[in-house]
Amino acid sequence: MATSDKYQLLSAGDLLVTGRLVDASNATLFATVTLGSDQQACIYKPIAGERPLWDFPDGTLADREYAAFLVSDFLELDLVPLTLLREGPYGKGMVQEWIDIDESIDLATFFSQDHAELRTMALFDAIINNTDRKIGHLLPTPDGKLFGCDHGVTFHSEDKLRTVLWQWAGDPFHPSEIALLEKISRGLGRELDLSPHLTLEEIDALQIRIHQLLTQGCMPMPNPDWPAIPWPAF
Repeated sequence: MATSDKYQLLSAGDLLVTGRLVDASNATLFATVTLGSDQQACIYKPIAGERPLWDFPDGTLADREYAAFLVSDFLELDLVPLTLLREGPYGKGMVQEWIDIDESIDLATFFSQDHAELRTMALFDAIINNTDRKIGHLLPTPDGKLFGCDHGVTFHSEDKLRTVLWQWAGDPFHPSEIALLEKISRGLGRELDLSPHLTLEEIDALQIRIHQLLTQGCMPMPNPDWPAIPWPAF
């Protein structure tokens, strides 16, 4: 199904909740959307089910998930499944295309390997300041693609990068990675408008973060004043 058709289905289809992911700290509901003869499994995270956090404003996680998708989409990385904001049975929330993963891949060993797709994910996390890249948030698919999920705690104005993907820390950027950073630096606030979803302070911090990455010329190192790895790591 084409992306435009998937978007129409996810945005306009009837949303029916059929289950809940019980391990998630916020309300994470398994659902299906149906539009005519088309049907798609998805994840629905209503804003009303978001658990308050000490370091993020209440009711903002769905917007941050959507902002992460917008960055991935703008950079043509295709790292975040199709994501949007819409009304559902429990109010407005984030709706994201369900991704079937390759069950033959052992994530416990996969995450630490030197794969190009994982390195791109690590750079993406540095851009969005992901404070919760767990092993279980990596979604390798049977056709060899890699997606990431759970981007609600991102774009903080302080350096809070916390991830399991540190195997390239300090490595010089590839020319293609520099091109990605330059693209988002040019496009932020123009072709890429995140102002409906993030505060001005967070957007300014994003631009500063990108500039720092370009100036340093290498993959980021862990912040000595902040835990480098989320807990639990999986």
